[in-house]
Amino acid sequence: MRPATLAEVVGQDHLLAPGSPLRRLVEGSSAASVILYGPPGTGKTTLARLVSQATGR
Repeated sequence: MRPATLAEVVGQDHLLAPGSPLRRLVEGSSAASVILYGPPGTGKTTLARLVSQATGR
């Protein structure tokens, strides 16, 4: 089952910590791009969907 919010993402606390690049992307108002890289099944699509949902983009 996929997480429904960024708060439900587990095991990646350092990526969503206050002041982290990903947290600044989600909380910021300017548009930015990100390249997610990794093997299949590591959560790239889930993370992209959650960031999109959280930012309304």
